[in-house]
Amino acid sequence: MKPQTRSRLSRCSKLAVAAAISVTTACSSRAPEADPSPSPSVTPLPAAELLRRADESYAARENLDAVREGLKTLRRISAIDHEDYEAAWRTSRLNYTLGDKSADAAEREQALLDGIAAGETATKSQPERPEGHFWLGANLGAYAKLKGVLYGITSAEKMRKEMETVLRLDEGFQGGSAFLALGQLDLELPQMLGGDPARAAATLERGMRYGSNNALMHLRLAEAYLALRRKDDARRELNYILSAKPNPDYLPEHKEAVKRAQELLQKFLS
Repeated sequence: MKPQTRSRLSRCSKLAVAAAISVTTACSSRAPEADPSPSPSVTPLPAAELLRRADESYAARENLDAVREGLKTLRRISAIDHEDYEAAWRTSRLNYTLGDKSADAAEREQALLDGIAAGETATKSQPERPEGHFWLGANLGAYAKLKGVLYGITSAEKMRKEMETVLRLDEGFQGGSAFLALGQLDLELPQMLGGDPARAAATLERGMRYGSNNALMHLRLAEAYLALRRKDDARRELNYILSAKPNPDYLPEHKEAVKRAQELLQKFLS
């Protein structure tokens, strides 16, 4: 090969290498593309695992960030199947918790509205199971309290209907919690709007067959007895709460009951 030809080839090789380096440098200088996160319509984990995680979020419900994370987890299921019963009633349950405990008024209202919608989805999906009816009723009741007495008039019968449906399907559901909800409804509604402390006491006494270790059941019964001026009976229920061993599955509710029991004893029975 002639020296001149070799020189031209050498220059071409150098240019080619320089071009390759230039392309590589240009590519490496670009901002790295963000990892595409799974869209809500994609569930890389099995639904059973997502439900388990949502249940863990509910177990940690004293931490509202855990509740919010659980709702995000459930949305990954409902984005694929909006009518999934297991996701719907759990969504209603977590929204009730957020609506009941959040310090943000707007978040509370939206959570309860979302809880009502999820509860309605669950009851339509599987009307003969109690979970959807219970959490729909719970959200209806909490939203009525949030919006005031006038709204409560229109929603009280809806809530009562849902809780009575729970009793028809499974009286012992969640330790007789439907009895607790109905008793509380009769305690909180003014008598002119259908409230009835005597009926509340009778309902809660029936619920004791299933929730004898439920601190909130004892608390509401004590409140009913106080409304009926049965102070000795009220004291017995409140003292039970203070001495009872808490159920680890319902520790937040037990703490709430203990605090309220101490207040009632000091205010009315000291």
